[in-house]
Amino acid sequence: MPKKGPHKQGRLTSAFPNNVKKPGKYLDGDGLMLVVDQSEAKRWVQRLVINGRRRDIGHGSFKHVSLKEARLKAAAASKLAREGGDPLAERQRERGVDTFEELARKVHELKRPTWKNPKHGAQWINTLRTYVFSKLGDRRVSDISKSDVLSVLEPIWTSKHETASRVRQRMGEVFKRAIALDWRQDNPAEAVKATLPRIGRGRVKHYKALDYNLISQFIAELRQRQAWPVTKLAYEFLILTALRTGEIRGALWSEIDLAKAEWFIPRERMKAKADHRVPLTPRMLEILTEAKDYAADGGTLVFPSQRGARMLSDNTFRKLNQSSSYDIDVHGFRSTFRTWAQDQTDYAREVVEAALSHQEQDAVVAAYARSDLFAKRRSLMEQWEAWCVG
Repeated sequence: MPKKGPHKQGRLTSAFPNNVKKPGKYLDGDGLMLVVDQSEAKRWVQRLVINGRRRDIGHGSFKHVSLKEARLKAAAASKLAREGGDPLAERQRERGVDTFEELARKVHELKRPTWKNPKHGAQWINTLRTYVFSKLGDRRVSDISKSDVLSVLEPIWTSKHETASRVRQRMGEVFKRAIALDWRQDNPAEAVKATLPRIGRGRVKHYKALDYNLISQFIAELRQRQAWPVTKLAYEFLILTALRTGEIRGALWSEIDLAKAEWFIPRERMKAKADHRVPLTPRMLEILTEAKDYAADGGTLVFPSQRGARMLSDNTFRKLNQSSSYDIDVHGFRSTFRTWAQDQTDYAREVVEAALSHQEQDAVVAAYARSDLFAKRRSLMEQWEAWCVG
């Protein structure tokens, strides 16, 4: 009778796995064996002692894993077992590791509640979809190297530097999550930062601002333009308050106290992440009274769009500018206000900066400056209104 059990110990030749058809177990080394089933299907199995127990580890079908690849896998498993590790547990851990795209989408969902504007969330995932997923999306996040990250960033680092910087930062957030899940020990998006060329920021972009001597003329023309009345009211309100478009478009009736002539904007809606009080001047109160006539039943927005209880788009103000003869940016009115205050008033810099909702950069000064200078700001904004509308 033929002897049962595995083929005698020895190194298999490169041709043997291709040619063997007889069912059995054929040893190679490091406990690796080629198992041939009755159907002549062939697979690699390694027998190891792991933490005192004899265990079998599969290394794949011969159809997909060559002899050379099987030996490499077996050598790595043997080394890990000798060092006290568990190759089976390691494999199970690796199988549970997300691909980069899978983990990126999970990070996106976790961050969703933190974005004030859904548009920001869409931009976050869209940059990764455009520049990363096609190259690294289906790779396990644990397997991505620094050179892989460079392959994404280098083609766009100089030609689209701002976008590339955002891509690197967002990839870094995904790798930080992987580190927290024990899927890797390093953050390759951070590691490559020093190897990328330093790009100068160039000149700071200045928004096109209107000469403050033309402001009353601009507002008078604004009131006569053919546009949704609420849009014109919101634009004038923006000029008079010297605030940002997002703060105006998102204004809620619940934030307005008409009796006290105050508008309280919570920090969640402010760029500086700090609560901000706005003194409401007589013309501002008139604008709010007019806006009430256009409020939808139960509407919460002070300045809803023409489509109903929806927020005005940023483009709405730009279109009003395009229909005028002035080459200006909406955000430039903050500069107009700042220049006017500097040239035409004696108010301290701190008062003007507080009106613009700018935060004190000196931490020591900020620690002692607890007042929001509200009374002085009310006087300042009343003078600004008088300059703007007479």
